[in-house]
Amino acid sequence: MRSEDGGKPDAAVVRDALGVGVAVGLSGFAFGVTSAGSGLTLLQTCALSLLVFTGASQFALVGALAGGGNPFTAAAGAFFLGVRNAFYGLRLSQLLALPRAVRPFAAQWVIDETTAVALAQPTRRSVRIGFTVTGLTLYVLWNLTTLLGALGADAIGDTDAWGLDAAGPAVFLALLAPMLKTTMERVVAGLAVVLGLGLLPVLPAGVPVLVAALAAPAVLWAEGRRRARTGPAEDDGTVGEGR
Repeated sequence: MRSEDGGKPDAAVVRDALGVGVAVGLSGFAFGVTSAGSGLTLLQTCALSLLVFTGASQFALVGALAGGGNPFTAAAGAFFLGVRNAFYGLRLSQLLALPRAVRPFAAQWVIDETTAVALAQPTRRSVRIGFTVTGLTLYVLWNLTTLLGALGADAIGDTDAWGLDAAGPAVFLALLAPMLKTTMERVVAGLAVVLGLGLLPVLPAGVPVLVAALAAPAVLWAEGRRRARTGPAEDDGTVGEGR
């Protein structure tokens, strides 16, 4: 069935949304194993997926705790990563235009994957379908595989040997990379990586990700200085190209 306004066929939207939801939802198993291996209980692990439901923040939290980080520092790092979802929500609220009573429930599904699928749709109908199918599929699978991973952690043994802790960051990077379309975005991402990895050996667990967040204001400040110095007429667009 094609939407009444001539948009993308509903079946195509559902297919794309299911593909993303299933592919990413299965990585909840890696989180469950990693979380249990980091010392969190089954209840704590499942509560993180049910209530927090943002993979990057969840992996950041358990990774910092596993590395001996302070719980407050670990939580701060996870929170900082999750702030991006609030900005997604500002855009999605306009595209979805959901009834006020539904918005608090929909907010739980505002994450990287649902945002990516929704923004790729041409009409409001397809945006709503893509967001709903992706969110529902991912939420159910992520929580189910989290439970299975936490239950099976003992059978798997040493999680470090399997490298499952890298699955979450790998999925996150795979989703993020295509979004870096301008030079400025790539510079911010590159500087954040350098700061985060470079400070790992010298700062407590959970702190490097907080410092890495300074990459964005640092690059924006440098770009503002450059533009003020060169002026709009002399701007060659090397940093802001693609906007």
